[in-house]
Amino acid sequence: MVDRSHYEEVVQGMRSAVLGGTCRGANLPDIEVCGKTGTAQNRGKDHSAFMGFAPMKDPKIAIAVYVENGGFGAVYGVPIGRLMIEKYLKGKLSPEMKSWLQRFKTGGLIMGYMRGSVWKNVDWWTIGLYLILVICGWFSVCGASYDYGEPNFLDITTRAGKQLMWIGCSLGIGFVILMLEDRIYDTYAYLLYGIMILLLFGTIFNPHEIKGSRSWIVLGPVSLQPAEFAKFATALALGKYINEYTFQMQRTRNLITVLGIILLPMALIILQKETGSALVYLSFFLMLYREGMTGTVLFSGICAVVFFIVGLKFSAEIMPDEMTSWGEFSVLTLVILLSSFLVGKYCQRQSPKLAAYIFGIGGGGTLLGALFSNYVIPFNVCHLQLALCGGIVLTLAFFYLRERLRAYFYVILFVVGSGIFFFSTDYVFNQVLEPHQKIRIEVLLGMKDDPAGAGINVNQSKIAIGSGGLFGKGFLNGTQTKLKYVPEQDTDFIFCTVGEEQGFVGSAAVLLAFLILILRLIFLSERQPSAFGRVYGYSVVSIFLFHLFINIGMVLGLTPVIGIPLPFFSYGGSSLWGFTILLFIFLRIDAGRGRRL
Repeated sequence: MVDRSHYEEVVQGMRSAVLGGTCRGANLPDIEVCGKTGTAQNRGKDHSAFMGFAPMKDPKIAIAVYVENGGFGAVYGVPIGRLMIEKYLKGKLSPEMKSWLQRFKTGGLIMGYMRGSVWKNVDWWTIGLYLILVICGWFSVCGASYDYGEPNFLDITTRAGKQLMWIGCSLGIGFVILMLEDRIYDTYAYLLYGIMILLLFGTIFNPHEIKGSRSWIVLGPVSLQPAEFAKFATALALGKYINEYTFQMQRTRNLITVLGIILLPMALIILQKETGSALVYLSFFLMLYREGMTGTVLFSGICAVVFFIVGLKFSAEIMPDEMTSWGEFSVLTLVILLSSFLVGKYCQRQSPKLAAYIFGIGGGGTLLGALFSNYVIPFNVCHLQLALCGGIVLTLAFFYLRERLRAYFYVILFVVGSGIFFFSTDYVFNQVLEPHQKIRIEVLLGMKDDPAGAGINVNQSKIAIGSGGLFGKGFLNGTQTKLKYVPEQDTDFIFCTVGEEQGFVGSAAVLLAFLILILRLIFLSERQPSAFGRVYGYSVVSIFLFHLFINIGMVLGLTPVIGIPLPFFSYGGSSLWGFTILLFIFLRIDAGRGRRL
């Protein structure tokens, strides 16, 4: 006899496979179907297998399907199994299954899985948007790199000519990706990730240094950045891991593994002195949020950014008592107030008055301490705030030991983690960040004014964009860009060329094209039948969003200058090839989604 607990575990796994796994094609709207696919490998002529039962809580039918040379289990096994389950339990077939059966009888079912049919299944709308953006990007490179007296943009010795060559290579890479079997991206996801990790590790010891960064591999006349290509490998690894039947975002072990997949390449890239490229990997957290990660992680990330900015900007400013730093006081006040909010949000049922006590004692104690320090006896109010935070931690620890509610433990982590993060900010800022990164942050926050140094790119790019007006000065007619006032105008700051030459209308059109592309990718991601395709699709969306937001923010002076390119626009082969591979792998996965019903 099988133990009941083991039986329930197996049933839940089979149900999960129907709801969001390879058996998704067997899902019936009003019947809880449980199933498991199988693929018997046979030298390219794989056999399709499926076994399942329904309903889940009171089984009336159990079925096993085996189709010789049928390919993946989801191709034939799952639809046939669903057809028979539906027919047996309902006595009739749905219009969807009648259509499938008709296509099966006429042989049309397999057309979508033939090698040459990828051109029928690929999303040509996305490819069209890609071509539009790439072409617009090339014209922008022409405008940004143009020198008076050098009108030949096709000359391979010019930056425009080189960019055109890389565009041609990108189209070839995209074609090859679409011709490959979609299954290889799932099968070899971990292998590709491992190869990229080795490349990133080896690049650290690369003697070639370009602009202070050791993130380049130099192969003769070609220089490549493995960090650009590690993005798609990381996305594939995340998709493969999250697609496992046993994966649950709420499990600590699964969450730690996911974080490890993201943070490992990030750490290696930081060691290459390429902090900007490393920060891009934080965009994967947007995908994790879509897959069920608790919002507290994003909340903590936002708090970290706020604490960093407030603490750094106001750390040198002293309160009227001449003892307390405004930066430390503000951050610790936020920690106390937010901890009371979190307790009220997640522990209200168990301890309805605890949040009010924390708010009253913590907030009130802070206020009274500040008043006493300013008007009676001056002292460092932050010492009192640290004592209050310690009291909050001890109180929450008591309730955690008494009630065994994890929410108390998470709030403790928030308070302790916030304190450690804040007091390590000064060390990270002064000892970890590079000098040029520090000055850029200080200029952005208004702590320093360096218009001829660190702030020259931002100041000149804003002048260039502003001079473009509504309709721009026209192609090759920009003065700021033609006279090279913006040092990095064809790479990280290429959007200023668009603003000067095409004006507000042209800039808005480019942003609209990116918006349409992102919305299209979201649509494609949501229609994926497997978690693998959906996770990879949202990873692509997250990376594009991060690059777009940060790059445009850099140009407008709204975000720190961290040196990341604008997709398909910025000059350079590594970024263009990296974005092309990232996008076209998803298009190939989407074109083969029928295999993952």
